[in-house]
Amino acid sequence: MNGGGGVEEFASSAAAAAESPRQALEWKFAQVFGERTAGEEVQEVDIISAIEFDRTGDYLATGDRGGRVVLFERTDNRDHGGNRRDLERTDYTLSKHPEFRYKTEFQSHEPEFDYLKSLEIEEKINKIRWCQTANGALFLLSTNDKTIKYWKVQEKKVKKVCSMNLDPSKAVGNGPVVSPSMSISPKHHMANGRCGEKSFGCSSNDFSIPSDGVPSLHLPVVVTSHETSLVARCRRIYAHAHDYHINSISNNSDGETFISADDLRINLWNLEISNQSFNIVDVKPANMEDLTEVITSAEFHPSHCNTLAYSSSRGSIRLIDMRQSALCDRHSKLFEVQEASGSKSFFTEIIASVSDIKFAKDGRHILSRDYMTLKLWDINMDSGPVATFQVHEHLRPKLCDLYENDSIFDKFECCLSGDGLRVATGSYSNVFRVFGCSQDSSEATTLEATKNPMKKQTPAPSKPSRSLGLTRVVRRGPENSGVDANGNPYDFTMKLLHLAWHPTENSLAIAASNSLYMYYA
Repeated sequence: MNGGGGVEEFASSAAAAAESPRQALEWKFAQVFGERTAGEEVQEVDIISAIEFDRTGDYLATGDRGGRVVLFERTDNRDHGGNRRDLERTDYTLSKHPEFRYKTEFQSHEPEFDYLKSLEIEEKINKIRWCQTANGALFLLSTNDKTIKYWKVQEKKVKKVCSMNLDPSKAVGNGPVVSPSMSISPKHHMANGRCGEKSFGCSSNDFSIPSDGVPSLHLPVVVTSHETSLVARCRRIYAHAHDYHINSISNNSDGETFISADDLRINLWNLEISNQSFNIVDVKPANMEDLTEVITSAEFHPSHCNTLAYSSSRGSIRLIDMRQSALCDRHSKLFEVQEASGSKSFFTEIIASVSDIKFAKDGRHILSRDYMTLKLWDINMDSGPVATFQVHEHLRPKLCDLYENDSIFDKFECCLSGDGLRVATGSYSNVFRVFGCSQDSSEATTLEATKNPMKKQTPAPSKPSRSLGLTRVVRRGPENSGVDANGNPYDFTMKLLHLAWHPTENSLAIAASNSLYMYYA
């Protein structure tokens, strides 16, 4: 009997039923950690400030403003013994939805004070990046404003003595009962396992050993692994390399180096060397009055170890090649949108500032987020973005109010799906947006970080309007005047700044204040 036919039929049917990139996904709630009850006051230190899946998608890390890192582990793709099963992507459809469980947490950073600059250094975690695993241990980088730390998280087995060779109360023989903590009747001191100085007169006659040996020596016979505990240990601390606040860290594909970026500089580190880094980008002018832009985000190419990109507060993205020179003061490519003359206003430069960039998994595209839009760039075409997605265009008339309450300076993150067909980012009132990237897609979904994510849907989203040729598209969400789909005014205190897309599945992790929501489609 052929037992493989069912598997082949399942694989072929799953491939045939794969969702079309033109079809909008229906997102469903999976689980929530740290859900708030109505009227519950959130502590500042509990607000999530960083979120990241590892390369396999089996682990998820979050950091908060209290300096803690919390790890979650996927459970629905493990066998009963807790071991990870090697599954094809199609096998994931067998489970109802991806399930994660709390794994461990540790205090990554503590509040500090820089006495030379009279500056308080917050413990808030700005970024988390997973590193390559080794010998069953997890490795990750975490950073606050000034200090980066390299952590190793590993299971340690606690061993317990279950049986001894002798019950001390029933000892036989003339010799004393000797426990492991007792010495064997020494007449003089020992030092480091050797006899002491000559003045002690050490000799083989200095020890009193019974003629029949030591029949009552108390030794463990059976030692068993009683339980396992997770231990987080800081392997390296990379400090004193940044004069300004660190906004980004990114691992290199070579597995040996990483970069850290602040407002004016990008440094290159080796994971094994914590007391030395190399400055590869420096935009600080000789006279600080001539400063026109700052670095806002930086990321390594996913597969080319010599290539990285960084964004600026003026809305530009620069691609640099580290092979060109030690100090990469010249970019190999520049991506920016040229503003039409006469269209500038007081807020133009503020809302053009890029808050986050991400490379697509294939390395061909870069996704950037500014205050009003998401932009998708092709690294082979620097004349303009191939697609622009309007996130909350209805807030444009309210820019003055947003400036007054400082909301216009909020730093929203963005993410891409593993297949590169969709992008996502956050907005206000606990809302996040998912857009389709393919040329024929009109997907523009508005979701709310609750147990009913689709309730924000409007019946007829506007169709995409095309500009600058067939390959470029501008896609808008539902147009309204500062109210959500339920007619409620937007709440600018409830903002979704941090989110992450699972590397291989349509699954999103959303940080809403102190709560972590998981969705799948």
